[in-house]
Amino acid sequence: MTQQRWLSKRIKSFALIAPLAIFLVFFFMAPLLTMMKTAVSDPVASSVLPTVSEALEGWDRSSTPPAAAQKAFANDIRNVADDELFGDLVRRLNSAKSGFRTLMTKTRNAVTEDQGLTDLVSVDKRWSDPAFWIAIQDAAGSPLTDRNLLAAVDLERDAGGFIVNAPEGTSANRTTLIRTMIMAGVVTLCCIAVGLPFAMVAASTTGWKRQLLLGAVLLPLWTSLLVRTAAWYIILQDNGLINSTLQTLGITDGPVPLIFNRLGVVIAMTHVLLPFMVLPIFSVLIGIPKNLMPAAASLGAPPIRAFLSVLLPLSLRGVVSGALLVFMSALGYYITPALIGGAKDQMISSVIAYYATGAANWGMAGALGIVLLAATMILYVVYLRLSSEEVRA
Repeated sequence: MTQQRWLSKRIKSFALIAPLAIFLVFFFMAPLLTMMKTAVSDPVASSVLPTVSEALEGWDRSSTPPAAAQKAFANDIRNVADDELFGDLVRRLNSAKSGFRTLMTKTRNAVTEDQGLTDLVSVDKRWSDPAFWIAIQDAAGSPLTDRNLLAAVDLERDAGGFIVNAPEGTSANRTTLIRTMIMAGVVTLCCIAVGLPFAMVAASTTGWKRQLLLGAVLLPLWTSLLVRTAAWYIILQDNGLINSTLQTLGITDGPVPLIFNRLGVVIAMTHVLLPFMVLPIFSVLIGIPKNLMPAAASLGAPPIRAFLSVLLPLSLRGVVSGALLVFMSALGYYITPALIGGAKDQMISSVIAYYATGAANWGMAGALGIVLLAATMILYVVYLRLSSEEVRA
């Protein structure tokens, strides 16, 4: 009887967590695994060109491939009846070596018209360039590739298979990643500078004053992110509220450039992410005894010394938690930089959106997503490590 009750309780417990588990599997784990698979999977060339890889075995990769390899490639091209699949192949090869877009179309037309054509060099002189065949061999060799992951940080493999920097000017993913990290760090520091004093004031008050201050922080969370960003788009303009106020007060002679630049992005993102800084700090501050600061003053410590020696160390857990939340959220922001920032202020999320919707390159979009996820996970692991060391201390 006791075992039946225990089993019944376990079933009820699993039934309670089943909806959450199903939600996490279908809406978090499955998309994440799909993104990872897309980033390292490249089956188009290996499926469309099934005989080329075998024909190129033993090739020295420095001269024109043998006639058997050219014949195998011509036969594979003839067998591609699906134009969409052929387009996917062309995009894949062209991403590895520029020039395939026109070369493949010209070659396909030639081998289709002449069923016995096997000398591809006679069709186009570019087929004598080993670089084009190296791209074909690498693409058709295996459905798994690290090309997208390397390209996500502006790296590539040379003809010898060694990892080297991509040629200058071919990609700016690394620059965009660094810019994203810097902007997320600046927004985090701004949130700390504004959020810590605000949380201290809110924690020091009681009654309706505290509720009013917390309401001012929570109110933006009840408004759509797009609406808040659109509001800042209006406020930051040359004839917006801020510039109009500055000019009316005589502080500035003309409008201050606040939109389509990095300053505007930082201001808007700081406002949007400020609640994620204030609330963790506030939750820590309300647990600190109120008599600690008066006790420090009674021992002769001036207010600044008491704050630095007593209140700030005790509130650091909330500051670190808020900084982690703000920084991780800022890394993936898309709408605010897209609307408020200029061309040189776009973050990595904009690049991911371009590859996913503009270039239809899901492999690169997935690879950049993995890089962003890895950076976030590293930060989270560091935070857990610091938290565990603080608890042991």
